[in-house]
Amino acid sequence: MSLFQFPMNLTLPTDFPHEPPKGYAYKVKSFRRNVVAIWLQHPDHYTYSSDRVSTIWGFYNTKSRTYSAPINATKCGNQVDIRDTRPYTAMQLNLNPLEHALYS
Repeated sequence: MSLFQFPMNLTLPTDFPHEPPKGYAYKVKSFRRNVVAIWLQHPDHYTYSSDRVSTIWGFYNTKSRTYSAPINATKCGNQVDIRDTRPYTAMQLNLNPLEHALYS
């Protein structure tokens, strides 16, 4: 019997506003003691594996209830406002003023 018991059925945070894009799904995995990783599973499969293609969406701190953008799949970046994120990623866009006017 283990001294530490982790929840076996991790779910998305209740304040997570995004629906997965068509054909995609979100998967939550334990990352650190108070942090979970939110993964975006793609509809595609690798030809050399039966695993689904996945990319890291971002991280959620369950204690402070904050979201962080990923630096990569193994490193949390800066905290982000959930309203500034997109269904595909929590990474922030770095747009110049013209791009901001066109794409926002």
